[in-house]
Amino acid sequence: MTATLPTTSPEHCAGAVSDLFADVFAQLAGWREEIVGAVADPGGTASAASVDDLVSSRVLPELTRVDPLLVGAGFIAAPGIVAGRDVHFAWWLGPLDAGPLFGSTTEPTRLDLTTRSHAEYLRDVRDLEWYATPASTHATHVTGPYVDHLCTCDYILTVTMPVTAADGDGKRMLGVVGADIAVRRLEQELLPLLLLIDEPLALVNAAGRVIISTDPTAQPGALVGTPAAQFVCAGTPLAIDRLS
Repeated sequence: MTATLPTTSPEHCAGAVSDLFADVFAQLAGWREEIVGAVADPGGTASAASVDDLVSSRVLPELTRVDPLLVGAGFIAAPGIVAGRDVHFAWWLGPLDAGPLFGSTTEPTRLDLTTRSHAEYLRDVRDLEWYATPASTHATHVTGPYVDHLCTCDYILTVTMPVTAADGDGKRMLGVVGADIAVRRLEQELLPLLLLIDEPLALVNAAGRVIISTDPTAQPGALVGTPAAQFVCAGTPLAIDRLS
């Protein structure tokens, strides 16, 4: 008896991308709600220990689950939100398989910028896309794909969500909550589905840069030309392009 292969379409693939990222967005929104409760008091600043304890208790279970989607996650506090700190990083990396900076690790590791001589560019994160865009738009943002020279030296996407509190008629920026997803891990989730379609497809960001593709000539980070057709991944800035 001949097995019947499952049928799919570019629209179905776009829906799968939307579902995957909706889960990540929901996870971040839950963390954000708890972080706001811990750091939003306008009469004072939160202690580094209390912020770190809260954030680590939420992100570490996600980083240590079997075959985790997230390779890193945490909260970056705006200047003055954490007592005695300018910008405070409460960020952890999941176990790494022969990472170029940490080697092989079997447990999560705290991102410690004091040991990163090449992390000078993080002196003011407010200028960086993954912080500046959600801070200005008050909306969730997806940065990348880009090579993460700070931690993994691999292509990643960084999803960040603004953490804000009411401040008169406006909003006070408390920081961003976020997560990193390795492009290689996204390939595990999405390439089998894309490869069911007998035409070249690519998952692209809003600028038309390739994240993953079934065309070996369209590598991560490459700009694709005008697609033959495009299928928007609802709820995200991403799309599935039918390559011409």
